[in-house]
Amino acid sequence: MTELFTTWWAWLALAVVLAILELFAPGFIFVGFAIGAAITGVLLAVGITFGGNLAWLALFFAVVSVVAWVICYKTFGGKGRQVQTFDEDINEG
Repeated sequence: MTELFTTWWAWLALAVVLAILELFAPGFIFVGFAIGAAITGVLLAVGITFGGNLAWLALFFAVVSVVAWVICYKTFGGKGRQVQTFDEDINEG
Protein backbone atom coordinates (compact mmCIF):
# COMPACT_ATOMS: atom_id res chain seq x y z
CA MET A 1 0.00 0.00 0.00
CA THR A 2 2.92 2.36 0.61
CA GLU A 3 3.90 2.03 -3.05
CA LEU A 4 0.52 3.40 -4.08
CA PHE A 5 0.92 6.48 -1.89
CA THR A 6 4.34 7.21 -3.38
CA THR A 7 3.13 6.89 -6.99
CA TRP A 8 2.66 10.21 -8.74
CA TRP A 9 -0.28 9.21 -10.92
CA ALA A 10 -2.27 8.02 -7.91
CA TRP A 11 -2.05 11.50 -6.38
CA LEU A 12 -3.08 13.11 -9.65
CA ALA A 13 -6.00 10.69 -9.96
CA LEU A 14 -7.01 11.59 -6.41
CA ALA A 15 -6.82 15.28 -7.35
CA VAL A 16 -9.17 14.72 -10.28
CA VAL A 17 -11.64 12.77 -8.12
CA LEU A 18 -11.59 15.48 -5.46
CA ALA A 19 -12.06 18.20 -8.08
CA ILE A 20 -15.10 16.36 -9.45
CA LEU A 21 -16.49 16.02 -5.92
CA GLU A 22 -16.04 19.76 -5.49
CA LEU A 23 -18.48 20.33 -8.34
CA PHE A 24 -21.21 18.59 -6.34
CA ALA A 25 -20.37 20.17 -2.97
CA PRO A 26 -22.11 23.38 -1.90
CA GLY A 27 -18.94 25.23 -0.84
CA PHE A 28 -15.18 25.13 -0.79
CA ILE A 29 -14.94 21.68 0.78
CA PHE A 30 -12.71 19.59 -1.49
CA VAL A 31 -10.84 22.28 -3.42
CA GLY A 32 -7.94 22.49 -0.97
CA PHE A 33 -7.53 18.73 -0.92
CA ALA A 34 -7.61 18.62 -4.73
CA ILE A 35 -4.91 21.27 -5.01
CA GLY A 36 -2.82 19.56 -2.33
CA ALA A 37 -3.07 16.21 -4.08
CA ALA A 38 -2.18 17.77 -7.43
CA ILE A 39 0.89 19.54 -6.05
CA THR A 40 1.98 16.37 -4.25
CA GLY A 41 1.56 14.36 -7.46
CA VAL A 42 3.52 16.86 -9.52
CA LEU A 43 6.37 16.89 -7.00
CA LEU A 44 6.47 13.09 -6.99
CA ALA A 45 6.49 13.08 -10.80
CA VAL A 46 9.42 15.50 -10.85
CA GLY A 47 11.39 13.24 -8.54
CA ILE A 48 10.96 14.70 -5.07
CA THR A 49 10.21 11.57 -3.06
CA PHE A 50 10.18 12.95 0.51
CA GLY A 51 12.70 10.27 1.40
CA GLY A 52 10.17 7.53 0.65
CA ASN A 53 8.60 8.25 4.04
CA LEU A 54 4.81 8.10 4.02
CA ALA A 55 4.52 10.29 7.13
CA TRP A 56 6.40 13.20 5.53
CA LEU A 57 4.37 12.79 2.36
CA ALA A 58 1.09 12.91 4.31
CA LEU A 59 2.28 15.91 6.32
CA PHE A 60 3.21 17.78 3.15
CA PHE A 61 -0.17 16.96 1.60
CA ALA A 62 -2.02 18.14 4.71
CA VAL A 63 -0.12 21.42 5.01
CA VAL A 64 -0.43 22.27 1.31
CA SER A 65 -4.13 21.38 1.38
CA VAL A 66 -4.87 23.66 4.32
CA VAL A 67 -2.88 26.54 2.83
CA ALA A 68 -4.60 26.10 -0.55
CA TRP A 69 -8.03 25.95 1.07
CA VAL A 70 -7.43 29.14 3.06
CA ILE A 71 -6.15 30.99 -0.01
CA CYS A 72 -9.10 29.86 -2.14
CA TYR A 73 -11.62 30.69 0.57
CA LYS A 74 -10.18 34.15 1.18
CA THR A 75 -9.93 34.84 -2.55
CA PHE A 76 -13.27 33.49 -3.79
CA GLY A 77 -15.67 32.72 -0.99
CA GLY A 78 -15.17 34.70 2.17
CA LYS A 79 -16.64 38.03 1.12
CA GLY A 80 -20.21 39.24 1.36
CA ARG A 81 -21.76 36.12 2.86
CA GLN A 82 -24.56 37.88 4.67
CA VAL A 83 -28.24 37.06 4.51
CA GLN A 84 -30.13 39.27 2.12
CA THR A 85 -33.51 40.54 3.37
CA PHE A 86 -36.29 42.31 1.56
CA ASP A 87 -38.57 44.94 3.09
CA GLU A 88 -41.19 44.99 0.36
CA ASP A 89 -42.57 42.55 -2.12
CA ILE A 90 -42.27 43.16 -5.85
CA ASN A 91 -45.88 42.07 -6.33
CA GLU A 92 -47.29 44.64 -3.95
CA GLY A 93 -48.62 47.89 -5.11
